[in-house]
Amino acid sequence: MSNSWGKLWRITTYGESHGPAVGVIIDGCPAGLKVDVNSIQRDLDRRRPGQSELSTARNEADQVIIESGVLDGVTTGAPIHMRLKNKDARSKDYSKLKEVYRPSHADYTYQQKYGLREYRGGGRSSARETACRVAAGALAKQFIEQWGIEIYAFVSKIGPVSAPHSLPGEMNYSAIENYRVRTADGDTATRMEKAIEAAQQDGDSLGGEICCHILNVPVGLGEPIYDKLPARLGAAMLSINAVKGFDIGSGFEAVKMRGSEHNDAFYEEEGKIKTRTNHSGGVLGGISNGMPIYFRAAFKPVASIQKKQHTVNQKGEALELSIQGRHDPCVVPRAVPIVEAMAALVLADFILLQGRQKV
Repeated sequence: MSNSWGKLWRITTYGESHGPAVGVIIDGCPAGLKVDVNSIQRDLDRRRPGQSELSTARNEADQVIIESGVLDGVTTGAPIHMRLKNKDARSKDYSKLKEVYRPSHADYTYQQKYGLREYRGGGRSSARETACRVAAGALAKQFIEQWGIEIYAFVSKIGPVSAPHSLPGEMNYSAIENYRVRTADGDTATRMEKAIEAAQQDGDSLGGEICCHILNVPVGLGEPIYDKLPARLGAAMLSINAVKGFDIGSGFEAVKMRGSEHNDAFYEEEGKIKTRTNHSGGVLGGISNGMPIYFRAAFKPVASIQKKQHTVNQKGEALELSIQGRHDPCVVPRAVPIVEAMAALVLADFILLQGRQKV
């Protein structure tokens, strides 16, 4: 089972949704980085369950405990261990699902691959694991901030409701956290909330889209051919639970354009080479070109719904299933810090690969 990510900035996560704890070990963080624990906790609070009636009622404080690799608030260069206790797991809620394959979950594939599965919340396949990524990504953000890099993710679509299109630098990023759905526009936020509430009342769920803007990225991050920056970003996003699609820059919209429309013309300004448009999304040949990076990740509707669904049990017997318990009607708002975290981990890894380790 693959539980690690990265090359030089490498993380390994552990723990199950209904075990005593989840955690992450970060290897490769240089010595001398001053650690802002409050900043790590803020990102965990943005992801944690139970933060509003639009999310699951599971109530986990997700208080981060740093157990190694930090001395007097500064990284030592040794592996960093962060742990989060599970305090509000209700395993009995899953007792009726022990022999049942939940539609669009990992139950069937895990059973076939490993010969067994953790039926209590899905074990390692649960999105509970992403809390570990957020903790590690929050530290990676602090590392890449030394180069002025800023990462802002926000909800750009929920169900049929889309936010106004904004290119990097064109929106008020400080407004994102003002709304429960983590979008920057008040009218759009209201319509998104109503859409989620309607699905929730129907015992159903909604998917959506998260857009991520990365500012002040230096030129040269990414490797040609098989380790391109967008390839690593895409793999990082597609490793997140429920993500079904990724595109960068103009993405799939590029198929509607001619080359003369899509090409980003170069110009010089104050000794720097820039492009007048940014259809490439800040990358050329798989390498960052100094322009802002922007991409989108598409999330499917949450699979655990109360509406009756057709399925089978492990014997192949047909049955109807209504999934009870505590589940998000839409996971997209809580996934915003996860997207930011994975983007930060990718960039931190590439910065180290470039030989940059200043702290």
